[in-house]
Order: sequence, then structure tokens, then C-alpha cells
Amino acid sequence: MNMPLYAQMMKSHLQTMASYAFGSAFYILLMFWIYPSMATQSENLNALLESMPPGLSRAFGLENGFGSVDAFISGEYYGLLFVLILSIFSVMTSTQLMARLVDQGAMAYLLSAPTTRVKVALTQAIVLLTGLLIITAVTTLAGYGGYAWFIGDLNDFNSSNFLLLNVGALLLFFAVCGISFFISAVSNDEKRALGISGIVVFGLFSLNLVGKISEKLSWMQHISLFSLFNPAGIVKGTVNWGPTCGILLGAGLAGFAAGMMLFKKRSLLL
Repeated sequence: MNMPLYAQMMKSHLQTMASYAFGSAFYILLMFWIYPSMATQSENLNALLESMPPGLSRAFGLENGFGSVDAFISGEYYGLLFVLILSIFSVMTSTQLMARLVDQGAMAYLLSAPTTRVKVALTQAIVLLTGLLIITAVTTLAGYGGYAWFIGDLNDFNSSNFLLLNVGALLLFFAVCGISFFISAVSNDEKRALGISGIVVFGLFSLNLVGKISEKLSWMQHISLFSLFNPAGIVKGTVNWGPTCGILLGAGLAGFAAGMMLFKKRSLLL
């Protein structure tokens, strides 16, 4: 890794990372703030869920209903909003760290220094993962703070399961970042890289969503990495972590490694 480059890239992107992190923290605090009022209506809300098609509740992680803080947070926040925030971060930041520099000619200056392409790509990958870790860590801390601040007198919050929700999201987006980084590393055009990454990432998200909604199309979720992040299952304690961790870590490592190797060998329009 190139430490001066890492420091410069972190300085350039820290404000954006902080925006995602504090935006995520704000929304999860909002969820904890509104939960007490929602808890008083939990029976009515659960009855409403039961009247809806099962596929809709599965699609948005609402299988556990609204009877506990864990169930509410896993469905209302980790089932959709946090996934969208991290998806946007992964696509946008990976494109800015690699394809944008090639497209704008800035990569020529980086490679003119006494360093290698692999070191440059590795440094950019670590910057991307640092941002992912910052967002996840701030969200986790905000969640614990929100519980203590707004709901401290309730006993239905499982702190271990909440931590696992964030670990699961981190693993999922390690894989998503690997895919986006690979696309960015082999692209010369920023807009094309952004478009392809967006289509792939949100396409995988849509496959999982459609597969959960429709029983006839349930096979779709099995070809999507997003199906491996199951907030409702994490809260229930039914997730098989071994295969999940293996697949997500493997996909992420493969994406980053392939991106670095191809970036090293390919011709660059500098």
C-alpha cells in the first residue's frame, strides 16, 4: 500500500464518507425515536401485515412484525434503507477512486511516481473499504446510542443480534464493493463505469426483491448476493453464518483481486 496516496485519498473523500455515515446515523436514530409510538400500535400493524401478500413482507424483511425493537429495526431500516445507502456509496465511491482518475487523466500523475499499478489499486481499494467500515461503525454506534436514549427502559432489544445485523451488512457490501471496484478498475470512462456498476448492483438487488415477492420467480433471489443478507433471519437467529461469510468474503476478495490484476495488465489511455 502507498501510505501518502492513502492519506491524500482519505483527505479527499472523508467529507463524503462522513456524509453517508452521519446520514445513516440520523435515519437509524429516527427509527429508534419513532419506535415507542409504533409499539403502541403493534397489534394493528401486525394484523395489517398478515392481511398483505406474504411476498411483500418477505421482500422488505417484515416477517418478524413490529412486536419488538429488533424486529422493527431489522425490517424498517436494515431491510431496505441501509442497503440502499451502502449500495449508492459502493457504486459512487468505487467509480470515483478508479475510473474517474483514468477518465480525467489524474491516474497518469499517480503512476508517474515511484510506485506500481498494483500498489495504487490496492491503496484505492483500502480507501473504499475504510469508508465502508466508517459508515457501518458509525451506524452501529448510533444504533446503540439511539436505544439507550429513546428506548432504554424496554427489555426486547438484543444487542448481539443488532451487532450481527451490522456485521452481515458489512460482509454483503464487502462483496458489492469488490464487484464495483472490479468494474471501475477495467473502465476508462467514468460514466460508463458508473452506469455498469449501477446496473449490476441494483440489478442484483432487484432480483432478490422480485424473487421474494413472487413465488414463481423465487429462483431469482438465489442468483443474487443480496439474498445472503437476511435481517429477519439474523434477528431470529436462523442464519447459517458459515456459508454466508464464505460466499461474501470470497466474492469480495475475487472482485478486488481481479480488478487489481487486470488494472496492472491493461492498456491505459493516460
